[in-house]
Amino acid sequence: MPAAALTSKPLPTQSTARRPVLLDRPYAPVEKCPLPPGRPREWYVTHNRRLKAMRLAIALLDSGVHVPNQARNETIRSTAELIGVHPPSDTTCHMVRALMRYSR
Repeated sequence: MPAAALTSKPLPTQSTARRPVLLDRPYAPVEKCPLPPGRPREWYVTHNRRLKAMRLAIALLDSGVHVPNQARNETIRSTAELIGVHPPSDTTCHMVRALMRYSR
């Protein structure tokens, strides 16, 4: 009997699971430090948008959305509501998909 026939079938992983995997929420919020003073307002807006997009991209990847095509604006906004973040703009949703695309 071949050795391959004796091995058992592997358990389904997150990518092959039939039902969605629940998100693990952080147990303690990350300690925030003040941003550097003296920058133009646009820098702060972009910085905060990037942080929000990163948080959303990580939450989407944890919930089983691994391809940018699966991350429609509605999906990203529902994930934002789930993790307790204000609903993202269209620009931020685009940035989330870009982060998912370039992380591959």
